[in-house]
Amino acid sequence: MANEDPVVTDPEHYRTVFENEYVRVLEYHDEPGDQTHPHVHPNSLMITLSGFRRQLEVNGTVREVQLEASRSVWLPAQRHTGRNIGTTPTHTMLVELKGPAAGIPTEGMLGPDVP
Repeated sequence: MANEDPVVTDPEHYRTVFENEYVRVLEYHDEPGDQTHPHVHPNSLMITLSGFRRQLEVNGTVREVQLEASRSVWLPAQRHTGRNIGTTPTHTMLVELKGPAAGIPTEGMLGPDVP
């Protein structure tokens, strides 16, 4: 299996801003129309610094997600691709958990855990 770390698959969008033995913090930026390659996220806290509208996809399952700025939402461990389908850039921070707390990506999990 290829390396599906988002910093490797999409370095133009993801960058590591902090890392220790417990967490890794990623900053994510994109522009309208940008799309990511397949990548994996462990259990993470996502903090939205801008509002955004995205389409996430895995194995033919598609979900649209729209969040406003200044939200903190749980992102369960998952594998997906994403595309900015909005009219504004996306800017988020992801606090990824490590070790047993990282979880294992499961089928059916797609996007943040929000109502």
